[in-house]
Amino acid sequence: MNRNVCYFVVLILTASLISGCAIIGSPVLDNIQTVDQVDLERYTGVWYEIASLPTTFARNLVCVTATYTLMDDGKVQVLNQGYKGSPDGNLSSITGTAWVPNPNEPGQLKVSFFPIISSQYNIIALDEENYSYAMVTGKNYNFLWILSRTPQMDTTTYDMLIQQAEDWGYDVANIEVTPQICP
Repeated sequence: MNRNVCYFVVLILTASLISGCAIIGSPVLDNIQTVDQVDLERYTGVWYEIASLPTTFARNLVCVTATYTLMDDGKVQVLNQGYKGSPDGNLSSITGTAWVPNPNEPGQLKVSFFPIISSQYNIIALDEENYSYAMVTGKNYNFLWILSRTPQMDTTTYDMLIQQAEDWGYDVANIEVTPQICP
C-alpha cells in the first residue's frame, strides 16, 4: 500500500474515533431522549468539563473548557481546550462547528472538527431554567460529558447527573472527574 493510501486510512480511522462514530460492540443510544428545548443563545459561552468518560483525544487534559459562540448563520463555533497534565502544561485546542440539523429536535446537534466528518452532540440533561449544567453524549455509550458554567459543581447536582447516567446504562465507574485547578 502506498504512503498516501496509508495516511488516508489512518486519517479516516482517527476521525471516526474522534467523531464518536459507532464502534463495533458499542450499543447505540436508542433509549435516551435529548432535551426538548435548547436556546442556543443561552447555551453559548464557556462551559467547564466537570467529568467525562475518558477519550483518547482528551487524555491527561486538565482545566478543560468548551466555548460555544453563535455565528451569523445560526451555527455554533466550538472551541474545546485544555492543558496537558497541569495548568502549566501545553495548551491543546481544537475548533469546530455545531448545528441543529432538525429544528424539531433541538437537543440533537451535529458537530464537526474535520471537513466532511461530523458526529452527534446530544444534550441529554440541561438546567433549562439557568443553563448552569448540561450532560452531553455522542452516538454511543463511549462518550459522556458533564458540563458546568463554573469550574466546580455542587455535589447534589453532580450526584443527580451521575445517577441519571447510571439509570440510562452508562458505566459510571469509568467516569473521571476533570481537574479544574486552574488560575
